Amino acid sequence: MLTTATPVRHAPVDHPGVPVPAALRSWSTPWPGYSPLDITPPELREPGLADPAGWITDPVATPNQVTDWNTRLSTALVPYRLDAAGWPLNPTGRTGRCGRNLGSWGENAAADPIVIAGTGTDRRVLLIRRSDNGRWAIPGGMVDPGENAPTALVRELREETGVDLAHISPRILTRGYVHDWRATDHAWVCSTAALYELPEVVPATAADDATDAAWWPWHGDVQDLADLLASHGGLYPAHRPLLEAL
Repeated sequence: MLTTATPVRHAPVDHPGVPVPAALRSWSTPWPGYSPLDITPPELREPGLADPAGWITDPVATPNQVTDWNTRLSTALVPYRLDAAGWPLNPTGRTGRCGRNLGSWGENAAADPIVIAGTGTDRRVLLIRRSDNGRWAIPGGMVDPGENAPTALVRELREETGVDLAHISPRILTRGYVHDWRATDHAWVCSTAALYELPEVVPATAADDATDAAWWPWHGDVQDLADLLASHGGLYPAHRPLLEAL
């Protein structure tokens, strides 16, 4: 039977958690002494607290208070299950961290539009600088309740860069789990990444939760891009696999 360990101590949201040996990562492997660190921030530890930023989708302190698990499980990008206590289990296995630092328990659906402009040596990729860690990333964010991924792709791009590509049909690159720094045993991110191709760059201005937006040289090699960005804040690690899908 799958079980979820009871959190015993809190840690900062960026704490890496307790080490998880590869042999014990799977939920199907018993680990009686497993004691992950709870990285839930104070504003999410109790229900009904103020949410001025509007990012808390589940205003409940524990996932067994969520009432629509059947719908969430049936529409998940990556299948997962609940343990005997009604807590969602990360589909990649134990992470060494529990609780959540995301708006929802379980899968948090995201949309990541990758915009490439130009041809040959003039090709550019549109990136934004994240406000939470200063790294350069693909514009994007969480899918709002009741919203689908295609709509979220257009909305997030417009909100973070001012670029409106509602008139262009993108090519879906990937739909799957993202190794996001906020992931825990009970909350994680899965994303729909899509490619938009433009003949030339268009004006982009940072907004929403982006502190900067810029077109960076793109020659088809993610490592080259990472090296270029190393002295400018770095490339957001969770988005590297999405760029590698190009």
